[in-house]
Amino acid sequence: MTKHSWRSRHLLHLARRAWDSSRARPLGPREESEVAGLADGRLAELFWAQPVMDQRHALEAARYALATAPGRRDLARASLLHDCGKRHSRLGVTGRTLATLSSLLRISPPQRWAAYLDHARIGADELAAAGAEPMVVEFARHQDDERPDQIALEDWLVLKAADGESHRGPVDNQYDGSHQ
Repeated sequence: MTKHSWRSRHLLHLARRAWDSSRARPLGPREESEVAGLADGRLAELFWAQPVMDQRHALEAARYALATAPGRRDLARASLLHDCGKRHSRLGVTGRTLATLSSLLRISPPQRWAAYLDHARIGADELAAAGAEPMVVEFARHQDDERPDQIALEDWLVLKAADGESHRGPVDNQYDGSHQ
């Protein structure tokens, strides 16, 4: 189970993410084409099963990855699909905020909150079962942890920045509170 940190930069990131999520709009036809260019088959199904707020964030992350590392469709795909496990919690912005608070306060979360806090593992397992490439699976699994050996540092930095996590260093774990 993941735990959030009280670091001010991390809290600001969480507040910004909640604000953006509350204002997310469905993707338009041109944006749907962008998604289709990065994911098809089972991977596309995982993307489209996400709530609109996660689709919007994912597409923005993928765009950032492509702009930062042109031609690196693996990085864009990893950015596009990294949060696909969040949908299992069936939580909106308020529920996600409460789940995060439970993590900050080190309170044992109810089942749906626990699923949200464990979205990285859940999503990575689904991506692996769907045949996603290792970069996609490993970023989903380790997005909130230290960089795994399977992902080069320069790729990790692109992925973290794409996810809006550039406020943390390459080895900081946003959830353990040990890097406060």
